[in-house]
Parts: sequence; structure tokens; C-alpha cells
Amino acid sequence: MDARLNYFATPTAGKALKHVMAAGRVLKDSPLPARTQELVSLRVSQINGCAVCIDMHAKEAAAAGEEQVRLHLVAAWREATVFTPAERAALALAERGTRVADGAEGVGDEVWAEAARHYDEDQLAALVMLVAFMNMANRLNAIARQPGGSYEVGSFH
Repeated sequence: MDARLNYFATPTAGKALKHVMAAGRVLKDSPLPARTQELVSLRVSQINGCAVCIDMHAKEAAAAGEEQVRLHLVAAWREATVFTPAERAALALAERGTRVADGAEGVGDEVWAEAARHYDEDQLAALVMLVAFMNMANRLNAIARQPGGSYEVGSFH
């Protein structure tokens, strides 16, 4: 399977993606815990069916020491006992923020309040930005049919 587009090879997308990648680095360096970032990125990508991002974030998380059982259970996090209350709050916010296009209610007050119990304002802002960032990346990749499976750890961050 080949991608429809190589965004980095086109002048307009290449220029825009330099800024997008810089924003991604800022988020990666944010005070939001790195493990939480990878779990959220993985879950958003699962919802959106973005193979290349699922591949990337599962491998990056595993390389950083994340347990395989937790990576396997991200898709069913509500029924799993391996996530902290803070991670569960982040995953709930990520799902609600991602599913707004599905006609869902979006991030309700209860979901927001639970996330705010576990994260300070800067971490919450980083979490919201990460959810939006991942939704954008997933859509770019899905439209161009970027294939998953060949990502090498560290090659994009």
C-alpha cells in the first residue's frame, strides 16, 4: 500500500508541516505526563482509524517502557483496571473531544471537572491541544492513506 501524497514533498504542505511539527514538539515537551500523551494519542488514533499514528504511538510508548497490557487495553480503557484515575480522565476527555463529529455531546462539564481534578491549567491546555493535534494528524494521514506498520521509534519526534 502506498500513500496518495507525500506531504513533505509538496511546497505548500511541506511549509505548513514544519510549523505543525514544531507545535507537536512543544506539546511533547509540555508538563502533561509523557505516558498520558502516548495513551491519548493512541486512543484518538484508534477512534479515527489512523494506522500510521497507531503504529507510531504504540511503538513510541513501548520503547518508553509502557507495558504491553496497557497498550492492548487502551481501546477498552473503561473496562480495564490498569489505568490511573488521571489517565482515565484524560482518555475520557480525549474520546469526547474526538467524537464531536459523531454527533456526540462533546466534552461535558462532568468530564471536564474530572480532568481538572487531575491536571493543572497548563496540563489541561496541553491535553486539549494534543487531542486537537492528533485529530488533525489523523485526518491528514487518513485522507492520504498513509500506511501503518513500518514506523521506526524516534524517526518522527
